[in-house]
Amino acid sequence: MMAGSRPLAGLRVVEFDAIGPVPLACMILADLGCEVIRVARRADAAKVWDDIGGTVLHRNRGHVEVDLKNADDRSAVVELIGRADAVMEGFRPGVMERLGLGPDVCLDANPKLAFVRVTGWGQTGPLAPTAGHDINYIALTGALHAMGEADRPPVPPLNLLGDYGGGAMFAVVGLLSAVMQARATGRGQTVDVAMVEGTAVLSGLFHAMMASGLWSDQRGSNLIDGSAPFYRCYACADGGYVAVGALEPQFFGLLLDGLGIARDRFFQHDRAAWPEMTAAFEAAFLTRPRDAWAEVFAGTDACVSPVLGFAEAADHPQTRERGVFSTVEGVRHPMPAPRFADSVGDVAPPSGARAMAEALAAWTVARP
Repeated sequence: MMAGSRPLAGLRVVEFDAIGPVPLACMILADLGCEVIRVARRADAAKVWDDIGGTVLHRNRGHVEVDLKNADDRSAVVELIGRADAVMEGFRPGVMERLGLGPDVCLDANPKLAFVRVTGWGQTGPLAPTAGHDINYIALTGALHAMGEADRPPVPPLNLLGDYGGGAMFAVVGLLSAVMQARATGRGQTVDVAMVEGTAVLSGLFHAMMASGLWSDQRGSNLIDGSAPFYRCYACADGGYVAVGALEPQFFGLLLDGLGIARDRFFQHDRAAWPEMTAAFEAAFLTRPRDAWAEVFAGTDACVSPVLGFAEAADHPQTRERGVFSTVEGVRHPMPAPRFADSVGDVAPPSGARAMAEALAAWTVARP
């Protein structure tokens, strides 16, 4: 139940069905109260998109099924866009134009529209027409190069960094910024969201550290890339792992206390001693199971946490107390974030297909 209206209640978004960042971005918008309608392809070929998005990424909204190559369906979509605040699409550059639904057409139908385009490479540049995935986009930013052990290939961070950090989050920011500007000026615009550029922005700290001589482009040689003994993961006796993040000296001291290692044995930032320190920590953590170590460090500032699997995450006391996850119709959902003082974000499964006439009727009045 909601204690008040959601922050984005009344904002209307037309989402063109996609994989990658678009469904997550629109899930977040719908969680926060946007009225989102997915425009999905009418065919069995669309099933794969539903399988990937499932009841989680497609929650809190319904969809209309259309054939975008059909003139009548296309006209109906333009009419729907004419009553929206924003559009979000994730096709390759030029696809919307070839369908007759490019920014010029949509902004002509709705001059205050925020037309958000999400791609890996951006709308221009030599790579713009080519395919890619998260791993390719982050490869060009320097971020992927920095991840992993020094003598091993870089390790992809799932698709959290490019698709979702550099893509979905910047799509949400871009959409809301353009809507706010349109409401102030009366003029809509196109927003070009490129995952490469979003990832580059997210990497700002490391560029700042490089400029100050505090970061090396050599993988596995920096403070927070897993090479420091006090900022990495360790195996435990049961095959589980703990994550250690004892960066500050006072936290490092508490880490040593918990491991039963004398505080004067190691100077934290003596890099010559890091191999010996790592070996000592590895040997210590292998003496107990993961959850036993979690108990040892519980309530301390040693910054030691059990590494949980997705299936375990909902059972941790912190996530359970905060209600970070909830099961809806047999499916576990991460609950909406962030939290607002006067509203509670509920989760509902996708509401299914709607007739276009019904969708248009729900948005009977164009935006002022």
